[in-house]
Amino acid sequence: MSDLASFHDVLFPLGVSFGATGGPERRNEIISLTSGREKRNSRFANSRRHYDAGTGLRSLDDLQEVIAFFEARRGSLHAFRFRDPFEMKSCAPALAPSAMDQSLGFGDGTVSRFALVKVYGSGADAYQRSIRKPVAATLRVAVAGLERPAADFSFDQTTGEVVFTEAAKPGAGQRVTAGFEFDVPVRFDTERIAISLKAFKAGQIPSIPLVEVQL
Repeated sequence: MSDLASFHDVLFPLGVSFGATGGPERRNEIISLTSGREKRNSRFANSRRHYDAGTGLRSLDDLQEVIAFFEARRGSLHAFRFRDPFEMKSCAPALAPSAMDQSLGFGDGTVSRFALVKVYGSGADAYQRSIRKPVAATLRVAVAGLERPAADFSFDQTTGEVVFTEAAKPGAGQRVTAGFEFDVPVRFDTERIAISLKAFKAGQIPSIPLVEVQL
């Protein structure tokens, strides 16, 4: 089963996700030499996000909703959309996405596809994060600083690219930019959810780990 075939295009319960904890992980190897210097190597080219949705549970109704979602996904078998409570926009959290938020590249008059990304940092050290699950209704695209109508482009869920129509291809040297809200593709990082009703009522929340997946 391919990663895309095992993805369910459904959203994890929003009310629970907004109380979740988590964030990005980097895997680095650091070796200390006898000279006192270090050799450092990055094991992952991309960061990977981990969350615990258990901290978002506020009631037995929340818990029932998550259990139903877990069963429908067959546990860790199928991935799904998760709304990261800390980072879900192409812009700053307090702002609304603008068509000029993120640079996707430059046109050449023939290329019609541009990978959707979010850039962290600037210059040679900038990190480009691939955005595979934008919220379709929020996707805005501009070419050379002018926002394009939705009829000029679409989003390819298979490749994660903005695709311009033949008549709307960006011209040579024209910068393509985009703004959007987005979800993170994740799966349950556990084979079971262990619950004690007495403990839950006493405020002891079960751990419900989620991990980002690459599509």
